[in-house]
This record gives sequence, C-alpha cells and structure tokens, in this order.
Amino acid sequence: MPTAIWTGSISFGLVTVPVRLVSATRSQDVRFHQLEAETGARIRYRRVSEKTGDEVPNDQIVKGYELESGNYVVIENEELAALKPKASRQIEIEDFVDLSEIDPVYFEQPYYLVPDKDAAKAYRLLAQVMEDEGKVAVGRFVLRSKEALVAIRPVDGMLCLETMRYADEVLSPDREQIDSEAQPSERELDMARQLVSTLAGEFDPEKYRDEYREDVLALIDKKAAGEEIVAPSTPEEPAKVLDLMAALEASLARTGAKQTGGDVDDVSEAAPASGPAPAPRKTTKKTAKRAPTKAAAKKSAAKKTPAKRTRKSA
Repeated sequence: MPTAIWTGSISFGLVTVPVRLVSATRSQDVRFHQLEAETGARIRYRRVSEKTGDEVPNDQIVKGYELESGNYVVIENEELAALKPKASRQIEIEDFVDLSEIDPVYFEQPYYLVPDKDAAKAYRLLAQVMEDEGKVAVGRFVLRSKEALVAIRPVDGMLCLETMRYADEVLSPDREQIDSEAQPSERELDMARQLVSTLAGEFDPEKYRDEYREDVLALIDKKAAGEEIVAPSTPEEPAKVLDLMAALEASLARTGAKQTGGDVDDVSEAAPASGPAPAPRKTTKKTAKRAPTKAAAKKSAAKKTPAKRTRKSA
C-alpha cells in the first residue's frame, strides 16, 4: 500500500470515519537529465539576480506579485502565513450530488481513502449508501497548506477522493469559433451514427498503451547495449478530407473489412482523390507479445504481463 499523504477523518453529520489518503495514480513518464554535450556533466541551475548576475542566497529572496511589467508588490512570508487556512484533520462533507452533475473538466487528481482498522464498518456504510443512492460527496479539507475542493465517490467498494478545480478556474467553451452555418445533413448524421455504433464497445483500459513511452524505453535499452540506431522514416501527414460523405462511407467500409477479417486496402478507393481520408494501413492477423524493456523494469518493481499488440506495416 502506498505511503499515506494525509491522515484524518471524513465527517458527515455526527458520523466520523478515520481514513488515510494515498495516491491512486503514478507517473510513468520517462525523465531525462540535462547534460553538457562534451563532458556529460549534469547541468545545474542557480538563482541569480537579473540586475547584477550574482547568485542570491535563499534568505535574500522574497515573493513578489507582478502588477504590470517590472512593477511588483512584495509579500512577506509572515503575511502569507497569517492567511493560510487553519489546518484541519477532517474532510467536511457539505453536499451529496449526482455524479452526472459534475463535468469531468472539474476533476483534477485522484486519491484513495483507506479506513483505519477500527473504522471499517462506518467506512463500508458510507460507501454502500453512496453506491446505492448513486451519489457523490462534495466537501473541502486542507491538503499541503491549501484548502482543496473535493469529490468523494465509491469505486469497487472503496472511496476515491478527487481534488477539484473551482468554478473560476474552468474556462467556458468558445462556441463562436465553430461556424454556425456548417450543419451536417441528415444523411451524414445517419452515416456517422452507423460508424459510432460499429465502433461502440466497453471501455477496457488495458487495451490502450503509451506506445511512445515504450519506444523511448526500447531506444534507451538499445543505446545502453551499444546497438546502432537507425532513425525511422517520417510518416506522411494525412490529407485534409474535403468530401465528408465520402470519408464517412470509406470509414464504414474500412471498419466492416476489419471486423470481417478482409483486406482494408480493398476499400481505400472509396475516398475521393481531391480530398482523401487518411490512407488505411494494412493489418496482419499475426500478434506478438512485446517483452518489457530493461528500462521499464527499473521503473516498476511490480511484474506485469506485456499486452498483446497487432503489428502494422505501412
């Protein structure tokens, strides 16, 4: 179990549930250090004065809010400390709402709430009731000296806490950028519905992988082993589709060919020459397991089974 980030309790009414907050995600990004090209030495950054170019010690650095270019208001650490929210060990639930009422754009970072050993019954009570009623708890608590707006929802018998953005942090969509006169015809809508229906299915997160990250880790392994690296050819940019109806017809035909095991090249002529849809790529029925790279193994202690991948050739 990950290390607890915060400990406290969930409070709703007169009921309190002692919990620990732990991470629900982990970053798998490949991180690089900056090195000097000739020597391989690490690049370090120092805080220097823009005016003198001299390095400035930490005790001589203050915070400034820029009102306009070059004009700052200096704020002392003591002044900020006086405004910090009072540290609390409680997540105060203020409302229970339907999950569908919260646009996903408001969600920021997920965590799991783990109950203390003696609080399992109250924890299960809250999780089950929220599951039965289809409700999400909305509240606030102090995390890392900052008051956070949060949503708590049941997930597979556990409670997941999502930090949320406040309303003034979410931008309204600019609908004026969409041409109001560009309305699809009823036939185009029917074709699009058929395409969506053909591609519809259940969400399987294991189906999707970060292929770029896998390629970067494979490149690191090859270079570490002293292998010669040959740069791949740059793929051609797909042409813009000028005939929407032809593109929809070609997409439906291509999708049908894939599902029946046919050759997708047989339907590539459906798109017009003046504005072709992205050229379909040949697929084969062979599948192969990609072995995890050495670099990837170092990134995770847990052993994972590599996912199957269908090879494609242009």
